[in-house]
Formats: sequence, structure tokens, C-alpha cells
Amino acid sequence: MPDTKQPRDYTKDPDFVKRAVESIHPERMRLKVRRVIEETTSTKTFRMVPVKGILPPFRAGQYVNLFVNIDGVLTSRPYSISSSPTQTEYIDLTVRRKEGGFVSNYLADKVKVGDEFETTGPAGQFYYEPLIDGKNLVFLAGGSGITPFMSILREVGDRKLDINIWLIYGSRVPNDVIFGKELEEIAKRHRKLKYTVVISEPHKSWRGLCGFLNKVIISEQVETVEGKTFYICGPQAMYAFCEGELESLEIPGRKIRRESYGPPDDVTKEPGWPIGLSPDTEFTVEVLGKKTFKARAGEPLMNSLERESIVIPAVCRSGVCTTCRTKLISGKVFMPSTVTLLEGDRKFGYIHPCMAYPTENLKIRI
Repeated sequence: MPDTKQPRDYTKDPDFVKRAVESIHPERMRLKVRRVIEETTSTKTFRMVPVKGILPPFRAGQYVNLFVNIDGVLTSRPYSISSSPTQTEYIDLTVRRKEGGFVSNYLADKVKVGDEFETTGPAGQFYYEPLIDGKNLVFLAGGSGITPFMSILREVGDRKLDINIWLIYGSRVPNDVIFGKELEEIAKRHRKLKYTVVISEPHKSWRGLCGFLNKVIISEQVETVEGKTFYICGPQAMYAFCEGELESLEIPGRKIRRESYGPPDDVTKEPGWPIGLSPDTEFTVEVLGKKTFKARAGEPLMNSLERESIVIPAVCRSGVCTTCRTKLISGKVFMPSTVTLLEGDRKFGYIHPCMAYPTENLKIRI
């Protein structure tokens, strides 16, 4: 019989391609909290399901940017997805309370089952790439930096991937190790995972490794660094330290992957911060065509803008994705060395407000 199936005439449905792309790579998603899981006294997991439709696919290690309105201030924060990509019904966002944290403390104290949020679609480059990374991976996690690794480990277990993983997880105290029991169970089930906890402020009863993730601990746990790819995720201070330790072990830069994890807790400790400039110093910021206000030197410019109800697009809030790029007309800002600024942006005076700190009076155009 002749084939009566006709090819689709896309000219009769010009929005078909747009809808298809948006279903896989949505700019925004509307999610509802189905469950709140207390992981530790400082950390909760928010299990989110789509308000309508289905969740898009993502790579283990990616994040979404969560938008919140707190007392009239519209802001956002990126959170790594801790659930496995094999789980298509929901995504888990695991959030640790941060001292003085604006959004993390709101989520920990106020959010309940049934609350709805808007997020970006999954984003980020911190994921396992088999052709580049090989089969021998070392994960260096600190605190809540375990979340993207948890997604990867869960996927490895679900798909039974042939990968050797050394997870070295640094925590301040033993009872604040996120996913501790599950990690122990995974390590028992999968002989290709070696899991080690390192405590920086141990109690007298602690019998495990102590200190920081230095070259001695790393080299002892992985036996040999040859042929391994190293991933780093944790507090800002951890990056410079661990990268220095890996450099001393002669690990080539191409074998080190790091996740961008937001502004530093204390920007004045970043290399290049202006000598003598107090983080409490205020400067005038003029947004052309909008308003003029005061902003603190020690706070990202984006935070100050949001407090003034000036919201600009944001995804990573780590100075990497370029979504928030803004024209600097006059004045100077400090941006940490981790900020990825395109040469063209640098030449023509664009900044990333999510990681730009005013050091003079500013005039900007959004």
C-alpha cells in the first residue's frame, strides 16, 4: 500500500518550532513546592513540580535561578538541582541557611508546601562531559557545594554509568553533612565510589579526617592524580585554596572544573580590592532615565538595584552567564577575578552588576 502519511506543513503552524524549543529550553518555569525535606538543622530540600506541563530535561550539575519577592523586593538566587535527571516528575533544590542571608533565610523560614515560584530553565556548564573528562573523577565539595555532585551521583547510580568517582566532602561539623546517610548508602552499593568526609571544626569524638581539602588529603585519598578530572564546588574561599593545592600537585588547568557559586561572603578579602576602602562606604548610583540612589561598596550592585525596585535579567548571579551585562557610563567598580568578562564588554565598558561592587560614584544605563 502507498504511504499516505504526509509531511507536516510547518507554514500552517508558524509557532510550532518556538513551542518545541521552549518545551526543552524554557526561559521561565512556574513550579510549586510539593514537599519540604529537612536535611540538616541548617539545610532544607524543596521538592518542586511544574504548575502545568512537564519539566524540561537537564544535565546533572546544572542549576535554576529562583525568583522571590521578599517584602516588596524582587530578587533571585541560583540553586543547583540536587535530584537526578532520570527523575522527570520533580526537581529538588537544596538550600542551606546562610548567616545574614536574605533569600536563603526566607526560604528556610517562610516557604511551605503549596507555595509557587518562578525560575529560569536549567542552566550552567558544571556537568560531566564523558569525551573530555574521562572516567576518573574527583569531586571536591564544601558545605552546600555538595548539591550538584548529588545530582551527578544519583544519575550515575540510576543509569549504572561506568565511572570511578572519589568524593571528598568538607564540612564544618559532622552533623551538618548534607545527604550524609544517603552518601554512605551510595558508597556501600557502588564500589566505584570512594566517599570521604573531612571536618574542619571537629568535636573530640570525631575519628575521621580533619582540616581542609589540602594536597596531602587529596593525594592520599585518590592515590594518584594522574588521568583524573577534578571538580570543585563550595564556598568562595574554597576555590582559591583548592586550586592552589591542585596546582601544587601539578594538575593541569584543563583538568580542573569549577562551579560558579555567587558573590563572596566578604569581597574585601578578594585579590585586588582597593586598599583602605570600607565595605560600608556608600556611593551614588545614577541609572539613566530611572532614578538615583546610594549603594554600598561591599554589596553587589545588582542587590542595590533590586532594593530600589530596578530589576534586570539574571541567571547565574556569579558573573559568568552575561545575562545581566550593563553599560557603565562613568565611575569604577570592582569585579572579582572569577568574573568572566568578554573582551568586547571590557573594551566598551560593560559590567556584570551581579558581581560588580561600586568603588566610585556611578552612572549606568540598563
